[in-house]
Amino acid sequence: MSTLKAVRGTRDLLPPETALWNRIEATARSVFGRYNFGEIRTPIFEATSLFARGVGEETDIVSKEMYTWEDRARAQSEKPQSLTLRPENTAGVVRAYIEHKLGETGQLQKLYYIGPQFRRERPQKGRYRQFFQVGAEVMGPASAGAESPLRDAEVLEMLSTLLDELGITGWTLHLNSVGSSADRARYNDALREALQPVKEKMCADCQRRAEVNPLRVLDCKVPEDQPIIETLPKIADSLDEESKAHFAAVITALDAAGVPYTRNHRLVRGLDYYTRTTFEFTHGGLGAQNALLGGGRYDGLSEMLGGPRAPGIGFAIGLDRLVLTLQAQEVDKAAVVEKVDAYIAPMGDARNPEQLAAMNAAGLALARELRRAGLSIELGEGSFRLKKSFEAADKTARRIVILGEDELRSGILTVKDFSSGEQTKVPRAELAAFLAS
Repeated sequence: MSTLKAVRGTRDLLPPETALWNRIEATARSVFGRYNFGEIRTPIFEATSLFARGVGEETDIVSKEMYTWEDRARAQSEKPQSLTLRPENTAGVVRAYIEHKLGETGQLQKLYYIGPQFRRERPQKGRYRQFFQVGAEVMGPASAGAESPLRDAEVLEMLSTLLDELGITGWTLHLNSVGSSADRARYNDALREALQPVKEKMCADCQRRAEVNPLRVLDCKVPEDQPIIETLPKIADSLDEESKAHFAAVITALDAAGVPYTRNHRLVRGLDYYTRTTFEFTHGGLGAQNALLGGGRYDGLSEMLGGPRAPGIGFAIGLDRLVLTLQAQEVDKAAVVEKVDAYIAPMGDARNPEQLAAMNAAGLALARELRRAGLSIELGEGSFRLKKSFEAADKTARRIVILGEDELRSGILTVKDFSSGEQTKVPRAELAAFLAS
């Protein structure tokens, strides 16, 4: 009989690594809260048409990577509905914005999410078929300032703050503008024309993209294609005056805030909904696939999905890649190997079941008392010999609390600190404060 394993492209996240994941998520929630973002939780599957209309039918995500099925659990008279596990979260957030009429509040909507996404692609380091993202969207009526370049700069400044507070050093912000939808269409035409005489010399993906989505050619990582790509027209040459002014205002605000950036004319991001500002944060510790996070402005996405005009900007952070970066920098060893405050070691007699049960019960009562005081506690087993209790405690806790019959009668407990080696007698009434120190 074969051994059951996680499906290829997925994996289990186990302690102590999950402590690092939790720290990243907690830091993100803290930073987003300071910028007045609230959390949104959308379903993990949506109507397939949402992504076809929003992300774009000719994108790799929609054409090759989505997990889609026909939902037949409906009335017999109805056609089966095509559903898709979400490959990204922006389209779902905008759908919720439209469905719940958030635009009618007249207020700027600042929403963040944390959760899994799904794409059918070749698994590799930091890239899985079920992957996790932290993302945020800022959108609303133009009258609420949603179209302002200040919103772009504020989001980028927030992301630089988040990476700094996580302890990630050496990141680079790549910045560009793809202009308005008209600018983008004009640039697509220019790219398509420039690619016609050279596309046959490029990889198979670029040959296909040259016809259906020329912008994606600029994302190609095949070394042999790079000299050709460098000769292609630049998006900056296709921008109108309004788009140029918007981008200049973003840069002015970033300069004032002291956020470093690099202008990257090849950064266009291939999803159909992007307009104007596009960006990526990269890190050298990730190798060729070096993007930590990316995003951009999508001023027409709400209208594409049948909603009101609602300019917006957002981003998504790949948690899997963020974890790899932190692990590579070894800045979070303390969080990964963090020990609990204390290990309670009840001392019972395995030959006397009643006495053993009484000591274990006393250990649970003490552990409950300390946990309710806010301490993290591991509870041992009264049948363990003292040596085994010490070995178990040393692996998991900063201190061990001995709870034998003498300690139970006297109310004076023996506590040993593993880092200093000191052993102290502590009254039970003072134990929680002592362990918290």
